[in-house]
Amino acid sequence: MALNVFAVLLAVGQLGLCVPAPNDLGSDLTILVNNDLLGPQSPSADSGIILLTSRSGASAAADCATLGEQLWAPELKTASIQPNLNYLTYENQYRATQQYWIASNSRGPRAIDGEGHVTGVSPHLHLPALCTNSAPFSNISYQDTSTRWQVTVHSNYEYLTGFRDSLSFRFLGIRYAPQPQRFTHSIPYTGSNNQASATSYGSECVQAGVDGSEDCLFLNIFTPYLPAHGGAPAQDLKPVMFWIHGGAFTSGTGNDPTMDGANIVSRGDVVLVTINYRLTTLGFLALDDGVTKGNYGFADQINALNWVRKNIQDFGGDPNRITVFGQSAGAGSVRAMLASSKTKGMFKGAIPQSNLGGGGYGTTYSQYLTIDEEVSQAANPILAATNCSTAHSQVDCLRAVPANTLANLATVARYLVVDGTYLTSDGLDFKHTNLPDVHVLSGFMRDDGAAITSIIDTDNLTTSLNDDGFPAAPIVSSGLFPLPDGQNETLNVFNVTARVATDTIFRCIDQASVYASLTFNTFAPNTYFYEFNRSYQTPGFDPNPPLCDAPVSASHPYGDPSQEYYKCHSGELYFVFGNVLRMGLHLRDGNDIPFSQFALDSWASFARSWNPNPDPGLLKARGYLNTLNELETAGPWLPVNKNSLQLRELEWPSKSIPFRDVEQCKLLGWPLDYFV
Repeated sequence: MALNVFAVLLAVGQLGLCVPAPNDLGSDLTILVNNDLLGPQSPSADSGIILLTSRSGASAAADCATLGEQLWAPELKTASIQPNLNYLTYENQYRATQQYWIASNSRGPRAIDGEGHVTGVSPHLHLPALCTNSAPFSNISYQDTSTRWQVTVHSNYEYLTGFRDSLSFRFLGIRYAPQPQRFTHSIPYTGSNNQASATSYGSECVQAGVDGSEDCLFLNIFTPYLPAHGGAPAQDLKPVMFWIHGGAFTSGTGNDPTMDGANIVSRGDVVLVTINYRLTTLGFLALDDGVTKGNYGFADQINALNWVRKNIQDFGGDPNRITVFGQSAGAGSVRAMLASSKTKGMFKGAIPQSNLGGGGYGTTYSQYLTIDEEVSQAANPILAATNCSTAHSQVDCLRAVPANTLANLATVARYLVVDGTYLTSDGLDFKHTNLPDVHVLSGFMRDDGAAITSIIDTDNLTTSLNDDGFPAAPIVSSGLFPLPDGQNETLNVFNVTARVATDTIFRCIDQASVYASLTFNTFAPNTYFYEFNRSYQTPGFDPNPPLCDAPVSASHPYGDPSQEYYKCHSGELYFVFGNVLRMGLHLRDGNDIPFSQFALDSWASFARSWNPNPDPGLLKARGYLNTLNELETAGPWLPVNKNSLQLRELEWPSKSIPFRDVEQCKLLGWPLDYFV
């Protein structure tokens, strides 16, 4: 599939500014990309074009030159721009018979219509115009932020200057809150009609092993569309995907290139927002002083979401079509938002990916501590380690401790708590929560727990389970978790221990959550559920190597995903965001790209329509044939039916399968009806 980069720059008059702005142009700017996720390796990576609104032929050529471009011409030998024209027709922006200015030839002025026919035309016509688009690709180590590619948007009483690459407009390091006093809630930030650069990421929040800052409350916006004057008809605004990073509430950042938004916004035609929020003790400490009640990092997330609702239409996003999504602790944050009265009405979609809960390490991500419990588990050891236990004001004493010292203590605060404001109950109450307008898609990795379980050098299953904190006696005696018969007995034991961990911490609680939401009609109709059975482990988080990596062979030097391996925690991220190649990684086989296209298309479709099955008309218009063929072959992804509990096994090809390990979950104490 070709990568046809199609940028639409709707301009009124000539661009007379060094840094263009939609407001000054009096016109929208839209980048449309027919993106196959191959980046600059694509055979049509040079196919970028810019569309100008209707004007004379002479103005078209001059305005392209003002943009540093020229009128597009077939003689330039770029790849076909037809899928982009088809998409404009599909979206009803123009009819198929619409003509667009292109470069003249020796015979005179020319135009191309929506079906790709090139004809000579009168120079006196007024037509939209197609300019070339030569903005370069960005990647994990390179972004060209020079003035030529910059663009300014007026939002939140600031003039924010970002830039475009070949796929999207990028506004990085936008402040959504001033630096708060330590252990207080952040407040919204409002500009003062100042100029602000949004061409580089803001500081990461303080965390162990990172030179972060307490002044870190920034967000990043990736968008294909910038409307003029912050206003556009609702039908022109794009769905918004609001990403909350994981990292155990102790690490991570919205700046992580794993979740770069260029591919998902260009291929998915959505707006992506990624955020920083305070982490570790600085974000989650609670004390028993009646004032320091914790949840500061969670409140930061809600503050950022409020910023998005207020301002995202300036960046082409629809504030009434926001999907909050996150992975691991980010999924726990999404679940907490579903439970919090503070976020009611603020979003319409939710995608918790690999939410933790149940037993063991995962419990506190879905079952929130009281402040007294948090003080016992976290605050008291922190106070003791900092000599603040007997201070007249414990919080003032802790405010005097260097931030990095707090983040690197042996014990840190990382728990959501029942603070009485942001969280008022100890978990998501499916029976009494009523969110009929919120649509949910959720799921997990087949072997999420394999990345959290330690390999113990033992061939004794009881020893392994006990050492990892699971009740060995009932598990071993049940016969529900049989040992494999592989030659490596240590790995056989690990296999069962990892399965128990996956069930205990992920699968059982997530399946029970879906069942309860269907029982009580907690959310909007049509809940979707998945299990990833293909993964590409992130090098930055690859526990127990090489078990989470596809096995290497002579025919597959980068790994063979068709062979058996553990599909571990975080293994879906490159696929959902379409960033395998952007991260400089290798394609392991011929299915990595088609599968990533399918995963990204499914997530973007859910954000667009609350249905992960993209419209076939859209797929045909944009030339997304791999996803179209997958849906035609495997059938649609069906919502969960309480009377026939099915999930979508996401692999290549995908298929519907029953909920797994239902009896095992019952044995472990997390049955399907746990929340009922």
